[in-house]
Amino acid sequence: MTLLSRRSFHSLAAGLVAGLAAPALVAPARAELVIDVRRGNFQPIPIAVADFGGEGDLGPRISGIIANNLTRSGYFQVLEKARFPERPAFDAAPQFAAWKASGAQGLVTGRVTRDASGRLRAEFRLWDLVSGQQVQGQQYTTDSASWRRVGHIISDAVFTKITGVGGFFDTRIAFVDESGPKENRRKRLAVMDQDGGNVRYLTQGEALAVAPRYSPVTQDIAFMSQTSGQQPRVQVINLETGARQLVGNFPEMSASPRFAPDGRRLLISLQDGANSNIYAYDLGSKQTSRLTNTNAIDTSASYSPDGSQIVFESDRGGKQQIYVMGADGSSPRRISFGQGAYSQPAWSPRGDLIAFTKQGASGFAIGVMKADGSGERILTEGFHNEGPSWAPNGQYLVIFRDPGGQSGGKLFMIDITGKVEVSVPTPSYASDPTWSPLLSGGA
Repeated sequence: MTLLSRRSFHSLAAGLVAGLAAPALVAPARAELVIDVRRGNFQPIPIAVADFGGEGDLGPRISGIIANNLTRSGYFQVLEKARFPERPAFDAAPQFAAWKASGAQGLVTGRVTRDASGRLRAEFRLWDLVSGQQVQGQQYTTDSASWRRVGHIISDAVFTKITGVGGFFDTRIAFVDESGPKENRRKRLAVMDQDGGNVRYLTQGEALAVAPRYSPVTQDIAFMSQTSGQQPRVQVINLETGARQLVGNFPEMSASPRFAPDGRRLLISLQDGANSNIYAYDLGSKQTSRLTNTNAIDTSASYSPDGSQIVFESDRGGKQQIYVMGADGSSPRRISFGQGAYSQPAWSPRGDLIAFTKQGASGFAIGVMKADGSGERILTEGFHNEGPSWAPNGQYLVIFRDPGGQSGGKLFMIDITGKVEVSVPTPSYASDPTWSPLLSGGA
């Protein structure tokens, strides 16, 4: 997978996100094609995704990406092509009565062509089959290598239009790729599209790589790296240039990196004998500020999206629990009070929830709670679940799950209603997932 340079990325993003409005065949009206996914009692909405025409098999491949994305989201039931009442033409209105009889409520049509310079042009329309209206139509121009991204960005546009929730398909997931026997795993840092495509390895196993964390605003990933006989160290790698930066030169182990909302600072945990404390590290000035000072293990810190607060885990009360403090380390207060040990808190990009891992007598669970600790809900549980990382829209989490035995871990995507749980394909065993920001900046 070739990564876009920053210049070409911005040019592509402008073309993909802004696009040009496709001419409406029917005057748009207020859409009835709406699903309220935040209430948790929704039923997936039936939708048809027609093969895009033009340009060989590229059109069907792009529409296949869209259909797969919408299906995996759990909020859509994609109609089988055998039930299509017609092969819809992009330049004509669909046969609304026939489509409604098929059970579909929405229809996506499109085509792929090339402009005079040879660049791809993808157009799509979203039809509300209940009201008989076109509710969205756009076109995007890009280079041939980015055809998968076109599919993801169209998926985001459709998803957002119908659910009212921001998109998450035009994103990547970084993770630790694990191979070899369980007692001697080779752990490489890897990154892929959120649907498992375009896998790229960022390290080659020469050093142990764990705990990657994506910047919320750039294509930077912080992670822990350890070579034989050396203390684990936090590094930052830039996906566009491949450049690496060592975070500080601390005498003891550094761990649990997490970016600030502006991407300019990192929260890290520094070992101090048997204890550890949380520090803020400025990536530009390389200055370090101590935020906690206890005879405990304070770690796994995460900023609130406005940068004013920090959530972290600590055993200062005798067992791992979740605490919240000011961004300067002031006024720490415990917010978890349920049975079991709480760890790995992660603040939602929307600011409304904190995800966590919870260990109890029956295993490990992934849950969410409000920032004051109220409203705790368990989303999934089992033998071993951990490491929740938020999608940029705050509606989904990617987690690591190990079923036990000699197999290995896999990645899963769950939503905050607890109704959606799907596997995220990886080449081999995988752990420590972290979700990127939207590559296009929004759909």
